[in-house]
Amino acid sequence: MERLLIRGGAPLYGSIRISGAKNAALPVMAATLLADGPMTVANIPHLHDVTTTMELLGRMGVELTVHEGMEVEVNTATIEGFRAPYELVKTMRASILVLGPLLARFGQAEVSLPGGCAIGSRPVNIHVDGLRAMGAEIEVTDGYIKGRADRLRGAHIRMDVSTVTGTENLMMAAALAEGTSVLENAAREPEVADLAECINAMGGRISGIGTSTLTIEGVERLRGIRHQVLPDRIETGTYLVAAAMTGGDVLLKDTAPEPVATVIDKLRESGAEVTAGADWIRLVMHDRPRAVDVETAPYPGFPTDMQAQFCALNAISTGAGEVTETVFENRFMHCLEMQRMGADIFVEGATARIRGVERLTAAPVIATDLRASASLVLAGLVAEGETRVDRIYHIDRGYECIEEKLAQLGADIQRVPD
Repeated sequence: MERLLIRGGAPLYGSIRISGAKNAALPVMAATLLADGPMTVANIPHLHDVTTTMELLGRMGVELTVHEGMEVEVNTATIEGFRAPYELVKTMRASILVLGPLLARFGQAEVSLPGGCAIGSRPVNIHVDGLRAMGAEIEVTDGYIKGRADRLRGAHIRMDVSTVTGTENLMMAAALAEGTSVLENAAREPEVADLAECINAMGGRISGIGTSTLTIEGVERLRGIRHQVLPDRIETGTYLVAAAMTGGDVLLKDTAPEPVATVIDKLRESGAEVTAGADWIRLVMHDRPRAVDVETAPYPGFPTDMQAQFCALNAISTGAGEVTETVFENRFMHCLEMQRMGADIFVEGATARIRGVERLTAAPVIATDLRASASLVLAGLVAEGETRVDRIYHIDRGYECIEEKLAQLGADIQRVPD
């Protein structure tokens, strides 16, 4: 076990490179199971969840070669097993993404019910019901989803809830199904679009990319290609908020402004000066931020994965703001930890009412999920004294070398053994 120690008070200045998106890399890694030839995935972030996914593929017998710059070559010709065991994937919900590709290409799969962050109910019934509609025989028993199919058939599926992993799993399955599939109420997130573009480059036929209705014409085979993962929009947003909270001047390179447009709008509303080009974003904050109201929503709305960071921003802003969570329940656990640092936060139902204070005070805090841990690091950057953040294995699931990047910008932060 490790922890982060942060001494707050230093404005962030300088530039850093944004990593590839974890939430795009994981489904693309799963999509390599669809390819009948070697496939290379580039701009892979060095994260625990990515390592787990690689280990999962390796456990199935897939051959993986890691090249410089975190390019991974995947060859499924050596696959010999179709099981994703609980002990390997219990911390990572994205493990379920191998279910669709395994059934579509190999006709069998046995996938553990996934784990991940404790941020509320995220049922897998949409995945299971959709695959059954495509003709798969599936039973859920002993903690595993066990499925078989001679060849999946195209189906018209309307998802009750717009789910990212559900959309991705069914889209991958439909890519090799016989006939045409239609996914209604599909997720529109950039990571879903990135996966769809990847499948099309492999020879797939997906239309409606970026909309809530996807049409997938199944093909006989998909070829291996080289695909570069898009930049991480949540890492981008997190460092922008860090710069705003500390009164800094930060340039983010190898990123894109469009996927974080709603975040940039709110940061400008808070008083930040934000400029951007095709592959960079710069934020300058001259004064103490102003509190803003935020309500999460599926893309293109304000991302739920930036909710905790804006709670931290509002905690040290002038005025008062409300942060409303509409995507996941049970996602305000970070507020209790911020209260221990002196934040004036009152949580009622799905809304956190936050009145900004001039300064936070350092305290030992515990990370409860991936984005909550990031918000506590941000709070530590502006707190008086030394903040200790425990259980940082959560943050290592989604942020590549966070302490190194923040230190590069001038933060006093270090990783130490527990």
